[in-house]
This record gives sequence, structure tokens and C-alpha cells, in this order.
Amino acid sequence: MIWFLIFIFSCYAILIISLSIGFRKVKTFASENTIPKTKFSVVIPFRNEAEKLPFSLKTIEELNYPKVFFEIIFVDDSSEDNSVEIIENSICSNLNFSIINNNRTSNSPKKDAITSAISIAKNNWIVTTDADCLLPKNWLQVLDNFIQQNNTKMIVAPVNYKAKNSFLHRFQLLDFMSMQGTTIGGFGLDFKFMCNGANLAYKKEDFIQLNGFEGNNNIASGDDVFLLEKFVKSDKNSVCFLKSKNVIVSTFPVGSWKDLINQRVRWASKTGNFKSVKVKLIGLLILLINASILFSFFGCLMKQSSYTLFLILFASKSLIDLFLFLPTIKFFEQEKSFWESYLLSSFLYPFFSIWVIFKSVFFKYDWKGRSFKK
Repeated sequence: MIWFLIFIFSCYAILIISLSIGFRKVKTFASENTIPKTKFSVVIPFRNEAEKLPFSLKTIEELNYPKVFFEIIFVDDSSEDNSVEIIENSICSNLNFSIINNNRTSNSPKKDAITSAISIAKNNWIVTTDADCLLPKNWLQVLDNFIQQNNTKMIVAPVNYKAKNSFLHRFQLLDFMSMQGTTIGGFGLDFKFMCNGANLAYKKEDFIQLNGFEGNNNIASGDDVFLLEKFVKSDKNSVCFLKSKNVIVSTFPVGSWKDLINQRVRWASKTGNFKSVKVKLIGLLILLINASILFSFFGCLMKQSSYTLFLILFASKSLIDLFLFLPTIKFFEQEKSFWESYLLSSFLYPFFSIWVIFKSVFFKYDWKGRSFKK
């Protein structure tokens, strides 16, 4: 048993240290003053986002990019609040925008919404984000600059959390920063397997050529990572990460533990559908690490194992994780929120992680007023 623990923790240490090296290998993009050339169709699906939409719309209006070079396509996914009215009454008339209804054809409302928008998009570059996101002023400008300097068909870009001073928000920040660090680190290792649909850009012509979400639209989530898989398989070198603070899209943590669990179950439910064996092995390794900490803790309570073993396992994982966390929180400027609850969040995370995995395998989950199967 001890040798098994040493083995999996050694593998975990190699993984995290490798990702931290990969994170540093992705160079920060230095934008230049160039004449805008790229025309974008920004796709924003929404469902019952009346609370967050006013903040998002304000950042859309402040985008520093020629208005004739982009359009905004809002896709209403059967909202039951006044989201549509908020968009119609709040957004500036000088913006080129449209509101369409989602054409449901599959088990994935989000994928259907994006597909509906792309079918009417006027421009070749599609940019997806969410209705609860805050967009940086120079977002499209830097994307255009990156496209002009690189031969790319898909651009993965960073996403941050606007966390309040509460433990629930800081806990989510810990989890989210680990995913962002893994995403960037993976690109640095030329292992491109994670992205976030809140800040993702790709060519419409390639989306159509790859048959969009066909083949995984039976899965409710995964509008981002499964499409990434297709682009990587088709032309790996044309998929790039844009590491720039000027394109960081910010979103909000959920407001309750129940919503957090449902959100993470939604994310976890797609893990088994990854085609990459490497991704599945990484998922299994992380599961074993968290399970070993969990079982050692309960072993202490039942007097079947010593507290020393639990403390060694917990301390080892917490120290190993810092190799990736430190560059990540520095890039996203989240040092204060991170350190305020790192140890407590690290202690609770194995319990949270195992419960999410258990629920994703055996139960349905609720999201935005709907119930989904795995």
C-alpha cells in the first residue's frame, strides 16, 4: 500500500511540475499597433441571465474595436425571465447585434445555440463567450493582432473569476485556477486538451468542415473541449493559446454550494467521453490522489491508520500543487484571494472532488432550471 501511494504521488508530482514548466513555456503575447483586419461574429448564448446581463452588456459597449468589424449574436435558450428585454433596452443602437431563438436539435442546448448562431454568422471568425462574462476593452483588438501574427484556426484564451471575499468564492477560485493552469501548461507541453468556451475563437469554415459538434451533441456539456479535440486532430499546430492579460474574460462564481456541485457535475460528466487515453489517465490519477487522502482521513477517524499518514499525504499534495498554482495566480493576479483560504480549500477539495465524481456517474444534475442525464 505504501509503495502504491509513493508511486501515484510521484506520478502526480511529475505531472504538476511538467505542467508548471509548460505554463512558463507559453510566451506572453506582446500585441502591436496594427490596422484591424479581422471581422468577428461574437456568439453569446443565454438563459435566465437577467441578473448578470447589464454588467456584460456594458463591457460589450466599451469594446475598443471598429463597430463595422464585428457583430454580436445573442441566442435566447428559452429564457423565463426578462433577459431579452434587458438586451433590447440596454445595448447601444450603434452596435451590430441580433437576438435569435435557439433551434433545439440535440441533448445539448449550448451546442445547439452556438450552431444556430454560426448558421447565420456573417463573419468567418467566431468568438464564443457567456452572458455572465465581463469582456476586456481590447479583447477583439488583441485577438485580431494575434491572428495577424499567427497562422491559427482556433484560439484558446484565459478566463478569470470575479471572486468576492467569501470562502465559497475563494474555494471556487482555487478549483478554477487549477483548470486554467492545467490548460496553459498543457499548451506549453504541446498537449492541448483543455479550453473554456467563455473565451474561445475559431474559424467558421473549419467548424463547418469538421461538422461542428456532430458526434458529441448527445452530451449536454463540452461545447468547448470536444470541439478543441476536433481542431487538434485536424491540424494541431493551428490551435494556439493566447497568453495575454489584455484578453482575460472574467466570469462570476456561483452563489451556493448546491449550484457549485451541479456546475462541477456538469463539467465532470463529459470526462469519460474524451477520446485521448492520456486525458483519461490524468483523470484517473487525480481521482486516486484525492481518494487516497479521503480514505486516509476516514482511516484516522476509524483508527485504522495513523494521522501521520494523512498529514503526509495532505501536505505532499498541497506542496506539489503550488508548483502550478504559483505561476497561475501570479498571471491572473489572484494572490490575495488564493492565500486567504488555500489550506482549508485544499483540505476540503478531496471530499468535494470525490462527491462530484460520484454524482456525475450515478445521478442526473440540474442546471439553469433543467435536468440532465450524464
